[in-house]
Amino acid sequence: MDKYKGKYRNESARHPTWDYANAGLYFITICTRDRKHFFGEINLGKMELSDIGKIAEQEWLKTFEMRPDMNLWMGKFVVMPDHFHAVIGIGENEFNTQNTSRPNKFGPQSKNLASIIRGFKIGVTTNARKTNPDFAWQSLYHDRIIRNEKSHLAISNYIENNVRNWKKDKLN
Repeated sequence: MDKYKGKYRNESARHPTWDYANAGLYFITICTRDRKHFFGEINLGKMELSDIGKIAEQEWLKTFEMRPDMNLWMGKFVVMPDHFHAVIGIGENEFNTQNTSRPNKFGPQSKNLASIIRGFKIGVTTNARKTNPDFAWQSLYHDRIIRNEKSHLAISNYIENNVRNWKKDKLN
């Protein structure tokens, strides 16, 4: 791990040559800090959302209303006790069709996957802290570029079955 100003820093988990403003499908996972169960609990195989879990769900739905210029597509998603999974599509739009050779790089993120995630996390955090001032996300998130229909179907099935498979989760 490299040091910056004498401190260790995490390497980016993003694909180094992919422009995350590109049209495509993405699978994302965002966890709460220390995997705390802020979003609710699973009882009898059903996710029972807490007030903060309902906020997360509402903020995700608002994501698509707030960004019509990005031509977003909402796939399957699930709010779990300590994390959130979703498939999101970014369609062709004015921000990703003008210049096709913008590699992923460190710097301000706008009109791309990182800006969508940042907006979602800020919206949830702002509203969740009205209920619980201790609410926090992990600083990073996981993403995967979905490259074909087979992968999309497998990920969608995983999301759909996530609540049922909760007891098998080694991090649960």
